[in-house]
Amino acid sequence: MSTTAVVFALVGALMVGFSAYSVFAKAEFVVGPLAEYGVPRAWWTWLGVAKAAGAVGLVVGLFVPVIGVAAAIGIALYFAGAVITTFRAKAYAHAVFPIVYAAPAVVALALGFSG
Repeated sequence: MSTTAVVFALVGALMVGFSAYSVFAKAEFVVGPLAEYGVPRAWWTWLGVAKAAGAVGLVVGLFVPVIGVAAAIGIALYFAGAVITTFRAKAYAHAVFPIVYAAPAVVALALGFSG
């Protein structure tokens, strides 16, 4: 795995981990939009768990590449769903945020977890 891929994987893990923490901490900049978009409150913890699992998976993927690939794909799908959610809520200007959070994991995936 290239140094660049490692850096992107770690940056992605930090960003997605921060996003997970923000959901668990009920940070207004995260849960406010979730409520505005109509995401049921009962889902919030599970969304945070999914993000946390993705962040951990990116780090584990540095040592077990198949886990990193799965985590990066999961993060990409998660945040693709977030983009769709912002579009459904007609909050088009907010679509950039999930794209930014997904980008490092997608780049790490593109650069390759396989060595």
